[in-house]
Amino acid sequence: MTVAVVLFTADLRLHDHPPLAAARAAADEVVPLFVRDPGVAAAGFDVPNRAAFLADCLADLDASLRRRGGRLVVRSGPVEREVAAVAAECGATEVHLAAGVTGYAHRREERLREALRGRGVEVRAHGAVTTAVPPGALTPSGTDHYAVFTPYFRRWSTEGLRDVLPAPRSVRVPDAVRGEPLPSRDGTAGVSPGLPPGGETAGRERLARWLREGLDAYHERQDDLAGDATSRLSPYLHFGALSPVELVRGAREHGGPGAEAFVRQLCWRDFHHQVLAARPDASFRDYRTRGDRWRGEDEAHEEIAAWREGRTGYPLVDAAMRQLRHEGWTHNRARLPAASFLTKTLYVDWRIGARHFLDLLVDGDIVNNQMNWQWVAGTGTDTRPHRVLNPVVQGRRFDPRGAYVRRWVPELREVEDRFVHEPWRLPEERRVALGYPPPLVDLADGLARFRRARGRDEG
Repeated sequence: MTVAVVLFTADLRLHDHPPLAAARAAADEVVPLFVRDPGVAAAGFDVPNRAAFLADCLADLDASLRRRGGRLVVRSGPVEREVAAVAAECGATEVHLAAGVTGYAHRREERLREALRGRGVEVRAHGAVTTAVPPGALTPSGTDHYAVFTPYFRRWSTEGLRDVLPAPRSVRVPDAVRGEPLPSRDGTAGVSPGLPPGGETAGRERLARWLREGLDAYHERQDDLAGDATSRLSPYLHFGALSPVELVRGAREHGGPGAEAFVRQLCWRDFHHQVLAARPDASFRDYRTRGDRWRGEDEAHEEIAAWREGRTGYPLVDAAMRQLRHEGWTHNRARLPAASFLTKTLYVDWRIGARHFLDLLVDGDIVNNQMNWQWVAGTGTDTRPHRVLNPVVQGRRFDPRGAYVRRWVPELREVEDRFVHEPWRLPEERRVALGYPPPLVDLADGLARFRRARGRDEG
């Protein structure tokens, strides 16, 4: 009786799962294994919202495996130690997993190979599991990755994708391997009140609704803050409860301008993965340095605290930050001006903002979070690194009636449309009665400081 181990990481699903399909083809029995890695907690990434969503994902994966005659084995400890122990217990000769792109994922895979090398166990890493196109598969002439999105998108759009794999009908797991109880969302403190349910089942239900009800209008409504017309699939992609290959193929088969716009956003995700795969230190170091002397916690403590709490006096920024705290998620069109305000107006180090987002975001993916923050800060892949997103202009454009702002900043609920993005223009007596703070900083002053810091005459 041959046995293979499937190490689940950020691929918590049964549909379209290449490592699981390969393991089932190679062995009579399979051990579906998830290791609760203490390195994740030590690095500060085991935060409440993602821990709760992860618990949902693991419970759903276990339930799906049990319906197929199997079960999920959960262990806690260093990944290489636990995988080696499971392989020894069941006599496995192969370990299958999804290839990662972060520096941490690369080190984990290397430690795993080293631990199993002398035991006659082969480690097989599979691409196109957490991305549609594997990082490194597409490279321009003369360099190891694409540094600009548009040429990458053109090339990516012509690349053939692998076929979508069906979920297995049955999974045979050896009886000898034992695991520990599954974690529970109920045992996680500090979870955002509006956090959605996790797991492949919930993700596929949301995906079906999105394809049926939201995709056709996406190109027209993706930036509509009040309409909340985005897919909200990012948490399920982050945990691998949904397959990016299946999403791209499904959208292309659906067709139309909405599907084309959605596929472009999925390409951005692959683009960031191939950047970080080639430059792993971009998760903590400027991808393109601008010589910035960022302000930190010591110099800008009160301003940073006001930004985190949604008390900057700029309604769109505050709405974004309050939604983030309540839902563990915020609309991408609101994330951009909120991040621009911190980095370009307050001139605060982008890493401080990225860390706060990672503390709360259920879709807090180290790849996309860090690279998007660098894009906004002008240290990443943006071809206009000195652009500043004015929160008043952005509010008027993407929330013209102020419905999004009023939803998350109740102090402004009764304010007229013409004042909702500039409440400081209200008569003083009425403005004071609102209980909403005055602007933390004058936008013109912030822009002038940023221009001086970057040594430029344009913003």
